[in-house]
Amino acid sequence: MWEPAEDSIDPILRASREADSAVPEGGYGWVVVTGCFVIAWWIIGTSYSWGVIQSALIDDGLATPAVLSFVGSLAAALISALAIVNSRVMRRIGPRRTGLLGIALLGLSELLSSFAVKNVGAMFATSGVIMGLGMSLCFSIVSVIPAQYFSRKRGLANGIVFAGGGLGGAVNSFALDALLSRVGSAWAYRVLALVTLATGLPAAWLIKERVPIRGSGFVEWRLFKSFTFLVVFLAGAVGTFPLFVPPFFLPLYSKSIDLSSSTGAGLVAGFNFSSAIGRICCGALCDKLGALNVLCASLTLSAVSMLAIWPVSTTLGPMIVFVIVNGISNGGFFSTMPTVVGNVFGSARVSVAMSMIVTGWAGGYLMGAPIAGYLLEAYGGAENGLQAYRPAMFYAARV
Repeated sequence: MWEPAEDSIDPILRASREADSAVPEGGYGWVVVTGCFVIAWWIIGTSYSWGVIQSALIDDGLATPAVLSFVGSLAAALISALAIVNSRVMRRIGPRRTGLLGIALLGLSELLSSFAVKNVGAMFATSGVIMGLGMSLCFSIVSVIPAQYFSRKRGLANGIVFAGGGLGGAVNSFALDALLSRVGSAWAYRVLALVTLATGLPAAWLIKERVPIRGSGFVEWRLFKSFTFLVVFLAGAVGTFPLFVPPFFLPLYSKSIDLSSSTGAGLVAGFNFSSAIGRICCGALCDKLGALNVLCASLTLSAVSMLAIWPVSTTLGPMIVFVIVNGISNGGFFSTMPTVVGNVFGSARVSVAMSMIVTGWAGGYLMGAPIAGYLLEAYGGAENGLQAYRPAMFYAARV
């Protein structure tokens, strides 16, 4: 933990403690939580429902699973790659304008993607780069601002915020599957863009910081002298590699074991709903058991589920067990990480500390799912059944 002796020479830490001692534990903070919940619905929910769109684009012959998983991974990777830059953007223009800009870019990317569904290169630009820019701006808001309004209930507040991503992924999976089967991928993207803008922009307008974010450099290198920071940084850098493997490949895997596309979408929805439950429960447990303890438990449970449950899931029953267990643990990672950072480094430093930690996730976000896709192709592809998936499963579990 950050050493108490440094308090006398660390004005940012001292400001954090003074601010945290006077937090309202609610008030307008619940309005901020509501706005961040809706924003998380679209940025995280859209990422976690990519597998449904990916499966439809594979059926249309656009590209292989490995290539298309790169599109979804690129958007997620930009959340990490731009975290430090977006921290500076948020300080310059404020969290409200940052959120509005992020949602606008997210809606624009979905609209442009509707005209790019026949060109994989264009999909990289629209659903990859532009969507990633919007998501990264929004993520910098939802992972930082709620912490300013809560101290004792910080874990619960973060859990509710990130539960929006889980519920968004669940609802989006069903909605996208229905839209894709009825109107096709182009119009599915257009409907998604309209709903994102109609709900996301008002939600972003609700965001307001309680304590001005302290200006400092892009990176506080002195944080790497903290053992706790190093542990959290490395846990995130390694732990993000397997996170997107299940939601990206569940629809494709379902078809390989002779389940319908609607069943595959249902499994993704179940995964995301379980993730929402995990985010809230783990967030609340952070306030009682300690955020670091809950983070370690979440990562361990995720690995065990992919090592022991997924490889033997050849029918619907075991698959349901897997999506529930893995979804809960997956969601726990996202709700506990901001709580760990806020509790250890204080609300006045959380912007810089969180941006540094999230930057370390870039490798896992970008390469985690594509590595699984390449392993799938190397062992015969989706047409080769369960055996082709096992190397990817064991890779995700052992990371």
